[in-house]
Amino acid sequence: METSGRVVVGIDGSASSHAALRWAVRYADLIGGNVDAVAAWELPGMYSWSGPVVDADLDEDNARQGLVQELRDVLGTEGAASVRALLVRGNPADVLLRAAEGAEALVVGSHGRGGFARALLGSVSHRVAQHADCPVVIVRSKAS
Repeated sequence: METSGRVVVGIDGSASSHAALRWAVRYADLIGGNVDAVAAWELPGMYSWSGPVVDADLDEDNARQGLVQELRDVLGTEGAASVRALLVRGNPADVLLRAAEGAEALVVGSHGRGGFARALLGSVSHRVAQHADCPVVIVRSKAS
């Protein structure tokens, strides 16, 4: 499979995903690629990049602006400008696997904002590592 130099990174608001974002940007710079920062959201009772979703009528524009602001907070305004922010409805692992099709690499944090923060590997990172068609990099934050 030919790759595009595109690096996909999962963002969920956790320190681990922020470390993954920084790693993805550095790697993309090294290979002359670009970064797609992907956040997924689901219906009530599920977890999204901002924690549990309680409103079935999620305001996608506000959520997208929140994602862009999160990228600025982590990378600074100039760094965030080089990253494409994508907010996609669906199961986070499925969303990331689809987004990474044809990518150079998929980068995720070792665990997200789910209930077992001390787990060695989160369910999303575990699933994408098993099923992605491209190399997967799992990044631990220093706070992990």
